[in-house]
Amino acid sequence: MPSIRPSSDLRNSYSQISEYCHTHSEPVYITKNGKGDLVVLDIETYEKLVGRFELTTLLDQGLEDVKQKNYKNADEFFNELEGRYKDVKL
Repeated sequence: MPSIRPSSDLRNSYSQISEYCHTHSEPVYITKNGKGDLVVLDIETYEKLVGRFELTTLLDQGLEDVKQKNYKNADEFFNELEGRYKDVKL
């Protein structure tokens, strides 16, 4: 069940909102004049959400490259790497 709070709670009940977000790893929806206005998340949950979005975007780009046949086979790739880094000493 989503937590929906009025904007006045940001000022008056910040600690409760923060504790809820950290405890449940869920967003709190903030309303202003009875309408949705903001969503509050703890940082860890936000970073996971953004990370998933970025990963999904990269996977979509990769799938599109495969559809467009915009890729190299493994032999081409490793030959290119060897040529690029042949002078690098480990």
